[in-house]
Amino acid sequence: MSNISHSIARRRLLRGLAFAGGAAVLSGCVSALPASSTASGRFVRRELSSNGRRYAYQVFVPAAQLPRPLPVVLFLHGSGERGDDGEKQIHAGLGPYVSAHAADFPALVVFPQSPEGESWEGDTATMALATLDAATAEFDGYRSRTSLTGMSRGGYGVWSLALREPTRFAALVPVCGGITPPGSRPDLDDLFVESTRAASDPFAEAARRLRDIPSWIFHGALDDVVLPEQSRRMHAALRDAGADVRYTEFPDANHNSWDAAYRTEALWPWLFAQKR
Repeated sequence: MSNISHSIARRRLLRGLAFAGGAAVLSGCVSALPASSTASGRFVRRELSSNGRRYAYQVFVPAAQLPRPLPVVLFLHGSGERGDDGEKQIHAGLGPYVSAHAADFPALVVFPQSPEGESWEGDTATMALATLDAATAEFDGYRSRTSLTGMSRGGYGVWSLALREPTRFAALVPVCGGITPPGSRPDLDDLFVESTRAASDPFAEAARRLRDIPSWIFHGALDDVVLPEQSRRMHAALRDAGADVRYTEFPDANHNSWDAAYRTEALWPWLFAQKR
């Protein structure tokens, strides 16, 4: 198939997926963007206060001609995108993929930013969930078709936020994440899922609590930052718990498995088919 025909087919597929989830509620919907923004989706910057701090975040809002309400994806970035500029989190991981497909990507995507030195736990997790609620309300998001994804430290955050809000998400897509400290470097000893840390088997405990949420896990076989054993063990634990779980391991990928993960064509029809 030529690149042009492949692009057309993909655009029709994504629009059809969005329509399938939103056709029943199309009447009376009002665009969240002005008429000048109908040709393509765009990123908008927002701010909110949480626990006495001010946070900037980004929201990708799909093209106005796509059906509402919109599927929603919450994206949690990795260590390198932490800060307070409100920008870095859209330039690695899911952001570049969404930007490249801005004309037809059919979901609202929320990009909170973790402060320096923090993980997706405690106040930072509270802030991330607050950005999700705010964007869902402002841009006509479909709450029961909300998914959670993240990479590296954000992959750990996927498990952490899902354990905190087990009925909130329709699907989970952790990329090069884990449950326990990766053991690869001393500076990553703070990287773990807090709510299962004290369990005799943190993987089994997390799987027991999350077995009702469909998950697709991605990792690179050559990852020397967060070792692939983290995802292998979580996949096995979820499978043993009877969960609907998929696992893709890229044989030639090191820590950056997120580019390959978000380019996986089968991911998006699967993700947008999930509903709580």
